[in-house]
Amino acid sequence: MFTRISSAILICLLATGCGEGLNGTDGDPSNQKQTKVACALDGTDDFKPQCSFDEVAGDKGTILTLHEPDGGFHRLRITRDGRGVVAADGAAPAIVKVVGDHQIEVTIDNSRYRLPATIGPVRAK
Repeated sequence: MFTRISSAILICLLATGCGEGLNGTDGDPSNQKQTKVACALDGTDDFKPQCSFDEVAGDKGTILTLHEPDGGFHRLRITRDGRGVVAADGAAPAIVKVVGDHQIEVTIDNSRYRLPATIGPVRAK
């Protein structure tokens, strides 16, 4: 069975209303709040709710910034082509896999992040 990660990734799961940004904001960076997510950093196997993300909608799409507790971060762009997210910058690609009904795991370098997602069937064009 084919699945894709909806272009509406994360939206209705985290926002208080579907017309708002991912974290209940209006997309204005000054209104950002961070949402905690589980991550396994630097090759560890233990997922802990120690990372967070925020999002900003812009001309080139919505960018998620994943924040690590040591100040490190990765930026992801939400796609509309079924891939879910891709690395927005940097040399390392983002590898995405579905790990639950409403969850994806994003691997960048040796770190993994579990993000809520809306997952649905691929529609024929």
